Amino acid sequence: MIAPGETIGILGGGQLGRMIALAAANLGYRCHVYAPEPDPIAADVCAAFTQGEFDDEAALAAFAEHCAVVTYEFENVAAGPLGAIMPNARLHPPARALEVAQDRVAEKTFVEALGGMPAPWAKVDSRDDLKAAVARIGAPGILKTRRDGYDGKGQWRIMQGADADTLDLADVPLIYEGFVTFAAEFSVILVRTSAGEVRFWDSAENVHKNGILDRSTVPAAQVIRDQVDAARGLAGKVADALNYVGVLTLEFFATDAGPVFNEMAPRVHNSGHWSIEGALTSQFENHVRAICGLPLGSTALAAKGVVMDNLIGDDAHDWPAILSDPANHLHLYGKAAVRPGRKMGHVTRLVL
Repeated sequence: MIAPGETIGILGGGQLGRMIALAAANLGYRCHVYAPEPDPIAADVCAAFTQGEFDDEAALAAFAEHCAVVTYEFENVAAGPLGAIMPNARLHPPARALEVAQDRVAEKTFVEALGGMPAPWAKVDSRDDLKAAVARIGAPGILKTRRDGYDGKGQWRIMQGADADTLDLADVPLIYEGFVTFAAEFSVILVRTSAGEVRFWDSAENVHKNGILDRSTVPAAQVIRDQVDAARGLAGKVADALNYVGVLTLEFFATDAGPVFNEMAPRVHNSGHWSIEGALTSQFENHVRAICGLPLGSTALAAKGVVMDNLIGDDAHDWPAILSDPANHLHLYGKAAVRPGRKMGHVTRLVL
């Protein structure tokens, strides 16, 4: 057990790290952010900040000397160099989770081996590979980078087979995925301790716009509730297979054939932001509890229902109107520059 008063290291300086640090502060912990940018928003609410590259093993080792445990707030941290942390601090979740989640082919292969059902897919390393994939899987489909894409970035829609001949292919490993006919999208978010205790939050129904999460609603529609148990079963297998510690998220499509796996995130997740006000213990607090070896808090709902809306780009300028409704819980992330497609904050409303 890592007692309150110790320091938690956070790799990454974005809004997820910021909200982890706020939850950690409520439990009496100090947080130390490590990030490559000079002024990360997470550092605004942390006791210390180190600027460094994620592949700088010497800098990572020096950073870890000041921490009792190190966690990460997004999955695009190189897994290999994290070995430099281990002699000085614990690392939760494990680097293996990053290795799986960072590569869409590795991720889908891993999930299939555990009995999960992803969308039909194929590796693409050349135009001939793409043509063969479209011929086998069909169109429409989505061509994605195997690494680094998020919020719709690194993705290209292929609406018909002829698109495979004209698309300007990125010079990186790719994957082609067939479209899935689905009734709704949802996420399964769990927390797991080092002793193997697992708790789940209610699954949110997620609506995306332009590849970015727009709204999460709990409780979800009945079609999702009918498939949650099967999806949780897979998520639990993933967590156990990785010997996972912390919060883990798996995203699914609810289909006529059952839950279809979309992707996993080895971290706290945007679709769980509702839990700050909407659950007895938020995903951020339970992540801190898990990585520090504390007893987990209840994941039960704190209200009849919850709606969380992301504030994207100029939406953040609506804060006066948002605050004029006393039922709204506003979270702004402290980002200085407003850009189209950038997550600037979120607002949560409880159904009492």
